Amino acid sequence: MTSSISKSYIKIIWLAIAAVIMLSFSATNQAHAFQKKQADTVSTSDVQFTDIPTAADSIAMRKKAAAAEAAKAKTTTQKTTVSKPEAPKTLWQIFIEGLLGGFTALLLPCIYPLLPLTVSFFTKQSGTRSGGIFKSIIYGLSIIIIYVTLGLIITIAFGSDALNALSTNGIFNIFFFLLLVVFGISFLGAFEIVLPSSLANKLDQNSDRGGMIGIFFMASTLVVVSFSCTGPIIGTLLVDAASKGERLGPAMGMLGFSAALAIPFTIFAMFPSMLKSLPKSGGWLNSVKVVLGFLELAFALKFLSNVDLAYHWNWFDREIFLSLWIALGLLLGLYLIGKIKFSHDSEVTHISVPRFFISVIVFAFVIYMIPGLWGAPLKSISAFLPPPATQDFDLSRTPDGSVLAPVQQTSIKEHKYANNYVRIKTRGLDAWYDYDQALQVSKELHKPIIIDFTGFNCVNCRKMETNVWSDPVVFKHLRDDFVLLQLVVDDKAELPANEQFVSTYSGKKITTLGGKWSDVEASRFNSNSQPLYVMLDGDGDLLKDKDGKEIQPSPADYNIASYTKFLESGINAYKK
Repeated sequence: MTSSISKSYIKIIWLAIAAVIMLSFSATNQAHAFQKKQADTVSTSDVQFTDIPTAADSIAMRKKAAAAEAAKAKTTTQKTTVSKPEAPKTLWQIFIEGLLGGFTALLLPCIYPLLPLTVSFFTKQSGTRSGGIFKSIIYGLSIIIIYVTLGLIITIAFGSDALNALSTNGIFNIFFFLLLVVFGISFLGAFEIVLPSSLANKLDQNSDRGGMIGIFFMASTLVVVSFSCTGPIIGTLLVDAASKGERLGPAMGMLGFSAALAIPFTIFAMFPSMLKSLPKSGGWLNSVKVVLGFLELAFALKFLSNVDLAYHWNWFDREIFLSLWIALGLLLGLYLIGKIKFSHDSEVTHISVPRFFISVIVFAFVIYMIPGLWGAPLKSISAFLPPPATQDFDLSRTPDGSVLAPVQQTSIKEHKYANNYVRIKTRGLDAWYDYDQALQVSKELHKPIIIDFTGFNCVNCRKMETNVWSDPVVFKHLRDDFVLLQLVVDDKAELPANEQFVSTYSGKKITTLGGKWSDVEASRFNSNSQPLYVMLDGDGDLLKDKDGKEIQPSPADYNIASYTKFLESGINAYKK
C-alpha cells in the first residue's frame, strides 16, 4: 500500500515539474506578445521622460526597415552598418545570483529558526525516515513552484525588455531609490514589512490538510511569513534579472533563489543528525539582517545618482556620494564590533572570529575610499560612483601628468552642448558632443572620429573611462590621434521644437537630445548598449582595414591591450 502511494506521489511530482517547464515556455511566448502592446513613454506633469529604444522595439523596427533605408540615405548621419551589441546576463549568471540570494535569505531570522522545526515535524509526522525525506522533497518542490511562478508572473506582466527601458527612466530610479531606503530601514529594525496576517492565517489553516496539498500550503505559509526578510532580496533580484537579462531572467532568478531555500530542508531530512551541527538561533541572525540593511542603503544611493546626472540637478557630487558611503561603512564597522546597537540586537559580550574578520574588511574598505575624497580613481568601485568630473576638489592629474586638455585649433569656437556634460567630462580630453561639429573638426584637423555612445547612468562607461582610458597609451591615442565625439543617449535635455522629429526607424517621437543620439545608435549601428565605440572618417564612413573590410564598432572592452589594438587599427586605417 505504502509503495503504491509513493509511486503515485512520484508521478505527481514529475507531472508538477513538467507543468512548470511547459508553463515557462508558454509564458515566454505570452510575455513576448504582451510586451508588444505596452506603452513606451512615462510622464509626469512636470517632467517628460523619453524612453531610449530597447530590444523590445526591434520587431516594429524591422517592419519599418525598408522605409528607414530611404530616409537614412538622405542624411550624412545614417549610413547603415551592423554592430554586435553587448551580451546581456546569461540565464546561468542570473540563476547563480538567485542561488546566492537564497542562501543569504536562509540566514535571516524569518527562515533559519524554521529549518530544524520543519524537518523535525516531517520526520515525526511520517514515522519513518523515508517518509520524512519524501515529504521534505515535496515541501522543497512546492517552494520552488511558488517562487518560479512569481518570476513568470513578472515576465508576463512586464517582460525583461520593458523593465530594461524603465531602468533609464527617472521615475523608476527615484522609486527604486525610495524602495531600497524603505527596505534598508526595515532591516535595521524600525518596522516590519509583512503581508496581510489574514493571508498567512488562511494558508496556515489549509496546511492542516493531509497529503501533498497540506504540504504545499505549508510551503506557501513559509513564503508569506518570511516576506519581511525575503522581500527586499526578491525585489532587488527580480528588477536586476529582468532589466539586464533574458526574458526568462525573473523566472530563472527565482528558480535559483527557491532552490537555495529548498535544498537545506531536503538535505537535513535525509541526515537529521546534521541539525546538531547547526549554530543555534540567536542575536547573530538579527546581525545578518542589519548588515543587509546597511548594504541596501548604500546601493540605494546609486539610483539617486542616476537621476541627478540625467536631469542635471548637479547637487549629488562624487565626494558627497563617497562621504555617505564612508559614513555608512564606519557605522557598519562600529556595529560589528558592538559599539552600536539597534532595537532587536542582543548584548555583544565578545566579538566572534567571523565578526572580527568581517569588521576588518569593512574598516579596510572605508580606508580605501577616503583618498577618493581628493580625487583618487578608486578603480575597483569606479563603476558605481558618479563620474570624476563631478568632484569639486580633485588633486589628481591626467595619465600623462597634465591638467588641462590641449586646445584644438579649429574654426569652431564653441563646443555645442558642452555645458550639459561638464559632470561626465574626462579630465585632459577635449571632447565634442555634436555629430556635425565632429565631422567638420575631423576634416580640419585631418584626424579620424571615434564616437563614444555613452550615458549618465552607464556603469560600464564609467568603468571603461576609469580603468581603460586612464592607461597612458590609450589616453594618448584618444587625446592626440582622434576627434572624440561623445553622444550621451540618456540626456533628458529637451530638443527645440523645430528639431523634434518622429523616428523613421522606431516610429517614436524624439523630443530629447539623448533620444536623438540613441536613435542614431539604434538606426545606424543596430545597437542599444553603452558604451559603443565607433571609428569614422571625416565623411562619416566607417574606417576600413587593409583588406577593405569595415572596422566594426566595439562594445566595452576591459582588456587594455585589446582596446589599444582596436584604436590603433583605426589610426592606421585612416592614415592609409
